[in-house]
Amino acid sequence: MARRATPEVNAGSMADIAFLLLIFFLVTTTIEKDKGIARQLPPKEPPTDEQVKIKEKNLFIVNVNRSDQLLVEEKLMELKDLRQAAIAFLDNGGAPAGTAEYCDYCKGKRDPESSDNPDKAVISVQNDRLTSYKMYIAVQNELVAAYNFLRDRESQRLYGWKFTEKTKDLDEGKIKGEAAKEALQEKLETIQKLFPQKLSEAEPKKSGQ
Repeated sequence: MARRATPEVNAGSMADIAFLLLIFFLVTTTIEKDKGIARQLPPKEPPTDEQVKIKEKNLFIVNVNRSDQLLVEEKLMELKDLRQAAIAFLDNGGAPAGTAEYCDYCKGKRDPESSDNPDKAVISVQNDRLTSYKMYIAVQNELVAAYNFLRDRESQRLYGWKFTEKTKDLDEGKIKGEAAKEALQEKLETIQKLFPQKLSEAEPKKSGQ
């Protein structure tokens, strides 16, 4: 009796299917991107022996301990109240009228015991090594939101639009034409100078008032 030959399996079509599946997964799979906090480092300062001293009233200390408790100016505070407290500090305008440091656009209480003006106001964030990352991010978000609130207010007063919205439009390429971009960038820089973002994670040296 003749021995029957074993039929061969055509693997060519299987390779094609595997290749098509690979392409499908590459096209449809979403790749997660790492996200972080946008921070621009200050420019390198020329070497100097002079130490920068900050008046205690111009320093707003935010401390987060290992239990994720928030202490603002050595007082316990809920996270939901941090933004308004930062706004009140930055917008205080405590410098006397007629002086070079007087802030004519500030709308705060003008408490002489609080910050002189937004340019002098520094927010110092201090975290414990055991502070959770979630709490760290939440605190940063509230403080940045305080700056954005004040910048939006001033841009609406001066130009009739919100600083945050125009910044987003510029970043996303929605502003067409180099002249328009340059004009908008100049206005955005004007607003940034009114309320410069001075967030520090290293404790500045204090001096008397």
